Amino acid sequence: NKVRGPILCFVGPPGVGKTSLGKSIAGALNRKFVRASLGGIHDEAEIRGHRRTYIGSLPGRIIQGLKKAGSRNPVFLLDEIDKVGSDFRGDPSSALLEALDPEQNATFSDNYLELDFDLSHTLFITTANSVAGIPHPLLDRMEVIQLHGYAESEKMNIARKYLMPKLVREMGLSDVEINIPDEALLYLIRHYTHESGVRESERKINTLLRQVAAKLARRKTKSKPKPFSFAVSDVCKILGPERHTGPEIKVSPVPGYALGLAWTRLGGETLPVEVMVMSGKGKLTLTGKLGDVMKESATAGLSYIRANASEFCLAPDFMNTRDIHVHVPEGAVPKDGPSAGIPIVVALLSALTGIPARGMVAMTGEITLTGDVLAIGGLNEKLLAAKRAGVTTVILPEKNRKDLSEIKAETTRDLKLKFVSTLSQALRYAFATRVKLRPRSAVRAALGDRTVRLN
Repeated sequence: NKVRGPILCFVGPPGVGKTSLGKSIAGALNRKFVRASLGGIHDEAEIRGHRRTYIGSLPGRIIQGLKKAGSRNPVFLLDEIDKVGSDFRGDPSSALLEALDPEQNATFSDNYLELDFDLSHTLFITTANSVAGIPHPLLDRMEVIQLHGYAESEKMNIARKYLMPKLVREMGLSDVEINIPDEALLYLIRHYTHESGVRESERKINTLLRQVAAKLARRKTKSKPKPFSFAVSDVCKILGPERHTGPEIKVSPVPGYALGLAWTRLGGETLPVEVMVMSGKGKLTLTGKLGDVMKESATAGLSYIRANASEFCLAPDFMNTRDIHVHVPEGAVPKDGPSAGIPIVVALLSALTGIPARGMVAMTGEITLTGDVLAIGGLNEKLLAAKRAGVTTVILPEKNRKDLSEIKAETTRDLKLKFVSTLSQALRYAFATRVKLRPRSAVRAALGDRTVRLN
């Protein structure tokens, strides 16, 4: 009868069922369900309420939600908690600290009530797309549960067992036999949706079923309608040209090109890195709307190559006569994060040596100046993006090996995972032709009288 459990926080991309999971918990506990969206609120009074001296004053959203539910122990879902803003009217996220602390919310204070209210019986659940937007003191009060994006087979099962029956029932087509074969459904998911969840899939299936409803509305006879079946050609005819033909990645090896993996709030993405070397005076140009962290990764990668130039058959002063341009398509999409370190180094080295990297190999990992590879986040989404792109081999940090236990076997099926702890190991897997060392005599001739130790 009394809840003393932790405050749950469901974190995951849009459309993976965070809000639906909250409703299911309320149904399983046989409790009332209340949802309050916190996205975009800036006024602290939205949480604590207005004082009654103001015209139009109201209690806060928490007290209003309990009043609406007519219960003191409902399941209370605080949606989009990572999108709470703050301005001169106060910081709502700070006002949530009291409500979401099991040790304090027994005496929650609302300005409108002017007396303490016991929230300890309420089961609070919060949702977010990323923990990056949640203040640390608030995050410390919650137990974070990651909800990953869906694989293609999972999307097909959800569409077949849940989305289609729901849409058929809503459109009044329960008496009509409708069949979407697996190949047509898979084609729809691959070429007309690009998401971690299933919202776009639901919209596309809705479009197909509307065609059935329109045909039934136009028919003149009242006889029982014939079964409807959608082939791949029917999907193309109704939905139009393919919206997503897959990531634009180079299958054939090309010097100066490497394929990285990125994580966004919408899921995983492939991240091609292109490098062009020209005659110049040692200038490094970075384009593609890169953030500060990604620019620093490119600078650190180039410094590592310059410090180890002799090991890569490069002259020690190779930058004195060359300009390097690093570009990451798509240029209009902001990109940031440290996990592109390995693909940037591989693309730089490939352009400088003229040796292409292996085809259909994706890589991710943060680098240091000493050549170590650090762990990255969003591993599940990145592996899903690699699989969606048809990649066969993925280079990952050794420190992320422990995260494989949380990833479904289906996600890593048909993927060769290469775990590395240093850049030298990553380069061994990334290049089909090994970047050979220069002969000792040639290195000494290039460096003059300075002594060099070669591994």
